[in-house]
Amino acid sequence: MADSSGKPSVLFVCVHNAGRSQMAAAWLTHLSGDRIEVRSAGSNPGAAVNPAAVEAMAEVGIDISAETPKILTIDAVRESEVCITMGCGDTCPVFPGKRYLDWKLDDPAGQGVEAVRPIRDEIKLLVEGLIKEIAPEATA
Repeated sequence: MADSSGKPSVLFVCVHNAGRSQMAAAWLTHLSGDRIEVRSAGSNPGAAVNPAAVEAMAEVGIDISAETPKILTIDAVRESEVCITMGCGDTCPVFPGKRYLDWKLDDPAGQGVEAVRPIRDEIKLLVEGLIKEIAPEATA
């Protein structure tokens, strides 16, 4: 299933939408170009994106400083083909035909950039695998 543009769509969810889901959305946008529709949200969004997550992503050339945490909505789930929770026990509304994944990741909340870097790198590997699965590059 894809959105109206024909692109697959992915929703990343964590409680505060301030760290893991923001990094995952940024990686997916960065690595997939315009091949995938990317959303992120939280069940209890924080006031701002985690500064350590912003710093860790800036180290790899991705700027998420302008992102803001967003509330998880039923529409966001309904409009997404793949819903990925970030190991925080959140539950998404369940719709038939959607794919649900749970990525077990440490929570970067309250940690410094040194603790966030390995989470950032683990998310990148997971995102690369997801791209290969749902939106492989066309081969000539």
